[in-house]
Amino acid sequence: MLDLLITNATLPDGRTNASVAVQDGEIVDVAPGLKAEAHETLDAQGQLLSPPFVDAHFHMDATLSYGLPRVNQSGTLLEGIALWGELKPLLTQEALVSRAMQYCDWAVGKGLLAIRTHVDVCDARLLAVDALLEVKKRVAPYIDLQLVAFPQDGVLRSPDAMDNLQRALDKGVDVVGGIPHFERTMQDGALSVKLLCEIAAERGLLVDMHCDESDDPLSRHVETLAFETQRLGLHGRVVGSHLTSMHSMDNYYVSKLLPLMKEANLGVIANPLINITLQGRHDTYPKRRGMTRVPEQMAHGLTVAFGQDCAMDPWYSLGSGDMLEVAHMGLHVAQMTSQSAMRQCFDAVTVNPAKLMHLKGYGIEKGCKADFVLLQARDPIEALRLRATRLKVFKRGKVIAETAPSVSRLSLPERPATTSWQI
Repeated sequence: MLDLLITNATLPDGRTNASVAVQDGEIVDVAPGLKAEAHETLDAQGQLLSPPFVDAHFHMDATLSYGLPRVNQSGTLLEGIALWGELKPLLTQEALVSRAMQYCDWAVGKGLLAIRTHVDVCDARLLAVDALLEVKKRVAPYIDLQLVAFPQDGVLRSPDAMDNLQRALDKGVDVVGGIPHFERTMQDGALSVKLLCEIAAERGLLVDMHCDESDDPLSRHVETLAFETQRLGLHGRVVGSHLTSMHSMDNYYVSKLLPLMKEANLGVIANPLINITLQGRHDTYPKRRGMTRVPEQMAHGLTVAFGQDCAMDPWYSLGSGDMLEVAHMGLHVAQMTSQSAMRQCFDAVTVNPAKLMHLKGYGIEKGCKADFVLLQARDPIEALRLRATRLKVFKRGKVIAETAPSVSRLSLPERPATTSWQI
């Protein structure tokens, strides 16, 4: 007898009337109209059953610190950096753990079950590293939490940052990070990419660089990142996050750059909510959106994901862990409104970031982990339109969060008693 049988589900790839059979926390069959005995049976009623949402770019060490030590009045990147510098000496491990755990609660409620978070290693105490390693241990039963050693102030620019980064990796941090555009010179930026990629190659780790988060079209560290990936044989293991300078680059140069990125099998993570609020601040009109060239990157066969980046921290006063909100913004900013492009935006918060994080057993196929989300939507496009309610969130076949359907009761003459915004 099965542990769980979900019937009459729609899957993101368009399959309808799908049944998903679960035994011992694993999907043992996916087929239309499956009939089998099960301890628990759930009729999905044609609603969308998706693999869980994945956020491949976040800063959990800063999350939910909004207002500490004061509010970012201007909403700018530079004031946010200054605020983080003021806050760091005041941080305690207990407070870091508490805020991160609360955010993880939010994430589960939104069906977000895998997160890659950057953690600042420029504080010699490695307080945030120890805190998030503790959080990773606590949430392991329900969230795959991957940590990036991130030298926020520049690995060459900040004293002892390289040593701190190595110590963080020794403690068990998973991924090598960097921020080449924040180094003192372009040359130092390129050198930092080289050194950090060499560390990753030596240790057998993944790489995720904050890269070219700038309006400057001459910030071209992604070119160096692609080169070092090729040189060291790190194909498929390296990600460039943000890449906002590509928004402003000369089209001819981009026509050269995209094939180089493809040759290196470089991953890309755009952060729509943050990229469009922090970039273009020196512009009058027209104002640049700032987000990287997502449709063109996808057309070249690159794996592109959308990240939340920030939630209620010194840089961003909003955010709730809702990856459908992130994808919804990305869709609009990138003008990805064709039927296929909207589905690509859904992939950018599910299968694509799962691939970049090298998650094992992800998906709704036989042999995958029984982790999925039942959404109040009939397909991915409707899920994006509605930022659909997460009716049930499953981890290894067990419900770990559920939300009542979104329904409004109406008192109108000759009209239905309720509406759910679905056609």
